[in-house]
Amino acid sequence: MNHRDQSFRSPSFMSRWSNWVSAFSGTGLLAATMAVVFVSSSSATAAEKAELVIKDGETQVVKAFEDADFWIREDLWVETEFDSDEDGKRDRMHVAVTRPRQTETEGLKVPAIYISSPYFGRVGGDDSDAFWDPRHEIGATPPERNPYPEVGTRIKRPILSKTHITKWVPRGFAVIHSSSPGTGLSEGCPTVGGENESLAPKAVVDWLCGRAKGFKSVGGDELVTAAWCTGKVGMTGTSYNGTLSLAAATTGVEGLEAIIPVAPNTSYYHYYRSNGLVRHPGGYLGEDIDVLYDYIHSNPDHDEHCDCEVRDKQLGANLDRLSGDYNEFWKGRDYIHQLGKVRAAVLMSHGFNDWNVVPEHSYRISAKLKEMGVPLQIYYHQAGHGGEPPLKMMNRWFTRYLLDVENGVENDPKSFIVREGKKRDEPTAYEDYPHPEAETVTLYGLGAAPKPGQLAFERSAEPKQETLVDNFSFSGASLAQADWTKHRLIYATTELKEPVHLSGTASVTIRVASSKPAANLSVWLVSLPWNKSSRASINNNIITRGWADPQNHASITESEPLEPGKFYDVTFDLQPDDQIIPAGQQIGWMIFSSDQDFTLHPDPGTELTIDLSGTELKLPVVGGKEALKKSIGAE
Repeated sequence: MNHRDQSFRSPSFMSRWSNWVSAFSGTGLLAATMAVVFVSSSSATAAEKAELVIKDGETQVVKAFEDADFWIREDLWVETEFDSDEDGKRDRMHVAVTRPRQTETEGLKVPAIYISSPYFGRVGGDDSDAFWDPRHEIGATPPERNPYPEVGTRIKRPILSKTHITKWVPRGFAVIHSSSPGTGLSEGCPTVGGENESLAPKAVVDWLCGRAKGFKSVGGDELVTAAWCTGKVGMTGTSYNGTLSLAAATTGVEGLEAIIPVAPNTSYYHYYRSNGLVRHPGGYLGEDIDVLYDYIHSNPDHDEHCDCEVRDKQLGANLDRLSGDYNEFWKGRDYIHQLGKVRAAVLMSHGFNDWNVVPEHSYRISAKLKEMGVPLQIYYHQAGHGGEPPLKMMNRWFTRYLLDVENGVENDPKSFIVREGKKRDEPTAYEDYPHPEAETVTLYGLGAAPKPGQLAFERSAEPKQETLVDNFSFSGASLAQADWTKHRLIYATTELKEPVHLSGTASVTIRVASSKPAANLSVWLVSLPWNKSSRASINNNIITRGWADPQNHASITESEPLEPGKFYDVTFDLQPDDQIIPAGQQIGWMIFSSDQDFTLHPDPGTELTIDLSGTELKLPVVGGKEALKKSIGAE
């Protein structure tokens, strides 16, 4: 349905048009497509034409585009190239368009900013009872999870979402929303990272560029075109929505010029596993990829087929909660293996304290795209999940790549990081991320268990082994604050006399023996003393974290049951970070087994023995070893 009112013909509207004067003076307009005169059908009097306005390399709000009463809203379905529900016809995706009235009345052509999501059709409701129960032994068959509650009434609405509309339509862009396959009013099956979730937004971009068919109804044949689009499209979105912008870019679709993914999940393995370990996203203990399928599958058509063929046969049969190994199923849902066709310029955004979609998701993709020479800029902040770049950064990005305005954004610094205590729109510019002056510094634990030990530059001359006892009932925070406990090992520097800037990815090698054939292994890097204040910020205490399965000490693709009492070297990365640890604090390295908020919860009692002669922490320190030595007074 095309939702068009007739108020644009009113005298008040014409008066506003005749009084409006463009503030633009200079170059950078799409003159060929913008210079269209509005003519009133009643008076045939020419009013001043609407044009996009560029100032200081950014697209400005234009008075003629501001009034939402005059925006054109369209509701349509775009035909894809796949039939994921196998009903004998190509799936159609539900699409909502919001665009300036002048695209209809003056022949104005505008670029499009597009957001695709599996969440637009969600009704809500409590789904926690359908999560996997983490309370079982590692490697044991988990208890069967409960059926997912019925979705309820399907949402039927032409306006899928209001996000980004008030930000971009007044600047002369069209804003597009679409529901991904099997969600909302879109046909097909959700696959949670399958190929159709890349091809669906590709089809919408193709429609915007005149290469795919759009229809006024899901089953009809009345066509809808996007003749108003310049053929330049940008995508953005947060979390799963950010994932879909990257997924679309991996197809290499022509016309998708720029994407701004915010906290995107770029690998479902890295979302639900860590180094061979079954690990749940922060805040969603017990969730797995089949649970997410049930959560987003909000189109009840073909329920039985999709649930059987996708949820049960594809996801359920291959997710492997027994070993946690990386397999072909997970590889097929890891976008790092699909980047070869990416041509869109990428502005990546993420929070260093995002424990839902952890920051390695953005970092690993950004590092690869940088190697490939794809135009890239990255924005990191110190908060949690979500948090798009400042409007100025997004505006410059879309202005450069959707309007071809030479605003020099490609010459801007490659990294913008919000420093501790600063607002998100006040990032500090850096030449790159990690900081170019960051160097790896190796530190070693000097044992004093069950009390905290020392974190030193030299390994102890005397061999030392320390043992901890697993008990998931103790939170990581309580273990980090304990002066004396057998449930963790912790090693800390002396008090910092000067701030220490960490930038990049810390890694650990832990020589470990287990009393059982399987065990969790968790590591936190913390800032001590622990700030117990209710006003403590999200990055006051936890610097970064990491998890691994000692059974995967040789490879994440193959588990090997541990021989009780035998030592194994387990090496893995912690989550990337950029943080300045203030003077007066200590940098602490905590090793423990089950992480209450992230891992499975086996019966307490498993003993992990750490051989400190084969255990080390590698920190990325700006200024290297000398800077850290100076800070702790060890020169």
